[in-house]
Amino acid sequence: MSRHLVIGAGPTGSSLAEHLVASGQTVRVVTRSGRMSTAGAESVALDATDPEALARAADGVDVMYDCANPGPYPRWETGWPPLAAAALSAAERTGAVLVTMGNLYGYGPVDQPMTPALPLAATSRTGRLRARLWLDALAAHEAGRVRTTEVRASDYLGPTVRAEHGLIARYGASVLAGRAASVVGDPDAPHSWTYVPDIGHTLEVLGRDERAWGRAWHVPTNPPVAIRALLEQLSTAAGVASPVVRRMPRAPLTALAPFVPLLGHVRELRYQFDRPFVIDAAETTEAFGIRPTPWAEVIDRTAAAWAAR
Repeated sequence: MSRHLVIGAGPTGSSLAEHLVASGQTVRVVTRSGRMSTAGAESVALDATDPEALARAADGVDVMYDCANPGPYPRWETGWPPLAAAALSAAERTGAVLVTMGNLYGYGPVDQPMTPALPLAATSRTGRLRARLWLDALAAHEAGRVRTTEVRASDYLGPTVRAEHGLIARYGASVLAGRAASVVGDPDAPHSWTYVPDIGHTLEVLGRDERAWGRAWHVPTNPPVAIRALLEQLSTAAGVASPVVRRMPRAPLTALAPFVPLLGHVRELRYQFDRPFVIDAAETTEAFGIRPTPWAEVIDRTAAAWAAR
């Protein structure tokens, strides 16, 4: 049995905690409020940007997982750096392995499936930030100060994903309620959706395997499905009418972006929905034997939870 500290109790942190508890590990979950819903895990209330407090909470821990999120995009530039710095400091002080939950933004626009070998060539503010935070952690690893890895996923899908966690949950709420969905970008462009329980499983496995340390890995994910097709599948599984999906005009987003910070970030990341956005996690499957949950199960479980909500 090993000891684990999970920072954050959102979809990924909660899924990870559940996997760890189910495998018989000792789990401590850190949140600002001290509230979380994982039975069998210890809950600790603290500010995860406080390196001293976080190091105390991580004392004696074997693996620490940074699954925190500072909130909407406009908060990232001020919220992420202190979170990442505190986690890195706590890992260095305690000797715990640091596993960071990442995303694909750091690669920027590409014309091929994304692998961890791609350069971090992001042009967006959020993408450059995520790339810089990982490079800081990697430099600490290469200097022998910490042992670390980053786990990257595409957009989240699953029963616990809510509107505040991503656009697809907002679209899903609309169509399952019988309303039209107005979507950003091309609704027929191939897009990867990573199932949240698969993220939790991948984090658990990589945190305890030294072969993972010193580089980034992708979460095994099902083949890409366009937004329109995904919403149709969710509607069918939930037993509701076929959805009406409309493409949001580009002009309003462009006009409002200078005045609404969130829309400014959405405009920078629009390329993810205007063109194919596909993750390749073959290396993770080959190295660790992790495979994604069958797509039919993903759709059925997600549709049932979203429809009930």
